[in-house]
Amino acid sequence: MCNLYRMTKGTSEVARLFGAKLGSTGNFATEVYPGYPGLVVVNGELRSMVWGFPLTLKSKKTGQPLKPKPVNNARADKLESFMWRYSFAERRCLIPVTKFAEAEGATGSKTRTWFSLPDQDVFAVAGIWRDSEEWGPAYSMVMTEACVHVADVHDRMPVVLQRDDWAKWIEGAPEDARDLCRPYPAAMTVDRTDETWRRA
Repeated sequence: MCNLYRMTKGTSEVARLFGAKLGSTGNFATEVYPGYPGLVVVNGELRSMVWGFPLTLKSKKTGQPLKPKPVNNARADKLESFMWRYSFAERRCLIPVTKFAEAEGATGSKTRTWFSLPDQDVFAVAGIWRDSEEWGPAYSMVMTEACVHVADVHDRMPVVLQRDDWAKWIEGAPEDARDLCRPYPAAMTVDRTDETWRRA
């Protein structure tokens, strides 16, 4: 599952690439982690939201609510579950991404392997969103089976949408959008690095 991605382009350029109006983008880092703000395109507007639907758990010791956990990945084969189904049916979005990372290597010494598209500086990943009491608007990234370029590192990957499918993901019927939840069929660039997965 994806727990780190990069968005290194400026908001004006991203808005232009997606044909979107520039909305409230606030502050966001070029490396996006669960529970932190990232950019999404929703209703024709580029804006920031928190990456991850808040899930509140209770302490086993006290029974009191714990700090919400961001659920930042929605598996395509689970989109009919209660947590996701209304957002998938009614609130789909595009997530602009420069590249996404997966952890690779032995436990305790994992490194970052980055995946990007060779012909696009910015591409779109399928997302869903909803309003939340805890964090305001929040989004989750839709995941599917890994393509051949990712499969050596992880068995799942984000749903990378081809440009011609952006409108179908946003505006199409749920059954048409579900058909887009498939491994990316074209070339990807794989960059294995010595960057540690977790930075101090």
